Amino acid sequence: MMMKSSPRSSSTPMDPRIWSKLPPEILEYILSFLPLKTFLNLRSTCKSFWSLIFTPPFINKHSSSSSSPFSNFLFLSHPQFHHSHFTLYDCNHATWRNISLSLTTNDSSSLHHSSPSSSWFTTLVSSGGLFCLSDPTSCSLLVCNLLAKTSRKIQYPSFNLHLEHLTFVTTPKGYTIFVLFSHSSSSPSSSSSNVFVYDSKVLSWTRFEGRFGVNLGDNIRQHQGVYFNGGLYFATPEPFSVVKFDLGNGKLERPIGVLPNQVTFLRLVGDGGEGKKMYLVGGVGSNGISRSIKLWEFCEENDYGNYWNEVESLPDLMCRKFVSVCYHNYEHVYCFWHEGMICICCYTWPEILYYLVSRKTWHWLPRCPSLPLKCSCGFKWFSFVPNLYAAV
Repeated sequence: MMMKSSPRSSSTPMDPRIWSKLPPEILEYILSFLPLKTFLNLRSTCKSFWSLIFTPPFINKHSSSSSSPFSNFLFLSHPQFHHSHFTLYDCNHATWRNISLSLTTNDSSSLHHSSPSSSWFTTLVSSGGLFCLSDPTSCSLLVCNLLAKTSRKIQYPSFNLHLEHLTFVTTPKGYTIFVLFSHSSSSPSSSSSNVFVYDSKVLSWTRFEGRFGVNLGDNIRQHQGVYFNGGLYFATPEPFSVVKFDLGNGKLERPIGVLPNQVTFLRLVGDGGEGKKMYLVGGVGSNGISRSIKLWEFCEENDYGNYWNEVESLPDLMCRKFVSVCYHNYEHVYCFWHEGMICICCYTWPEILYYLVSRKTWHWLPRCPSLPLKCSCGFKWFSFVPNLYAAV
């Protein structure tokens, strides 16, 4: 009995005369089903593909955090690192990654990692998927989205002023840059200090005059302000207080809430740009020595007015380790929010102490195993949550 051979399978080529007439909205809809990581690798092959990621089908499918294919990272910078080399901790997969990040963008003001001038850029802060860098040689800031490869170059509001402090925060409507300037490199307590505020919604600076350096003090030179309830909040040095800068009228309001007794240092932490919660991390002790480290949450007015409610105390053994690694020099301590974590860091120590808000537990993130042993001081951690649609 003879068997009939099956015909050879063959694929019919796509007729360009037909497929070239496919309506753009249908093509957008079809391509929106591609995995986002795959499409990001393909977008450089076609100019029209680049713009597709900003069409409604892509935005609707990929802009929500619940459907995001990207992890979130803790980003470590150090003076001994090459300017394009960084260490990342992948929080979703609990793994360390050593990568080289290119700051090449599709903008005319882009920064290329191979450019000689790129070494002059220093990372100041990150927020909401954006990084803010400074270039003192051109008196400018660079706000960039590493995932979308977009950036915006922002000139300092004045070329003859000395930059004393910068706060960069994302808000539900964009981002705000707060800059304290004085006319010289002397202490910011100079009576000639001014505040400039950049609003990404209008792409311009607003100047506010006053003795801001006297009220805010040297402490804010190293520590970020916190966006909360429509304003920027700062913790001042001794005598410790928390003050609010009104972004509308440019005025500093009176101290907010009664602070705990016997505080040795204070740091403010926001909730990642939402502006709904604000926390206070501080040491409690005497004669500048912290015997305990506590966490408070700001509670707005009730019958007793605004107050700081104690949330947790750091366990004793963890507290002893932390105060020993910073040698009771609390100027080296800084804090930030990262995806439900309150991170407490020290410039002289490569580990992170963090508090999981949802579980109410304290943990140490250990030293990166690939970090050179000779690295000693200058550890700077950032929150890096990739966001394709964070606009610069």
